[in-house]
Amino acid sequence: MTGLTNINGTFTIDPAHTRLGFVARHAMVTKVRGSFDELEGTASGDGQNPESAQINVVAKAASISTGQGGRDEHVRGADFLDVEQFPNVTFTSTDVKVVDEDTLKVTGDLTIKDVTKPVTIDFDFNGQAQDPFGNTRIGFEGKTKISRKEWGLTWNAALETGGVLVSDEIALELEVSAIKAA
Repeated sequence: MTGLTNINGTFTIDPAHTRLGFVARHAMVTKVRGSFDELEGTASGDGQNPESAQINVVAKAASISTGQGGRDEHVRGADFLDVEQFPNVTFTSTDVKVVDEDTLKVTGDLTIKDVTKPVTIDFDFNGQAQDPFGNTRIGFEGKTKISRKEWGLTWNAALETGGVLVSDEIALELEVSAIKAA
């Protein structure tokens, strides 16, 4: 790894090699994983001052995919994301803290539907490389947990055995590949 101090300039997210994923507990006994398949974003900064980085990401809410069509349609509907009225899920950084040479804590405003709340994501820098096409590429992995109720995502169903169908806690998992802008 080259370390955060060697990253300079503006990078554009490569959606073909990036995953903006989530995990929710289903029926109290298993996990459902999904992701947003259409996203775009940029990150820019000065490697000598990594805390000055600016990150902006937009995911198309209708691109949500859990591998099960009926569930995806339900999550796109008014009970959850209401993609007709709120087509995007966005994240805009407000603060970046360097933990060590390869770790950042990125705080920003996460907007889901019409609710914007701060969230902090721990990111590990996976390195910087020149790809076979001449692009300078960087990679990060991040994760955090949120309460979906805080964003107004309150739909649920009670189970006869106790508990609920969909967990309140949602784990966010991010695997980001970005290419330096020319």
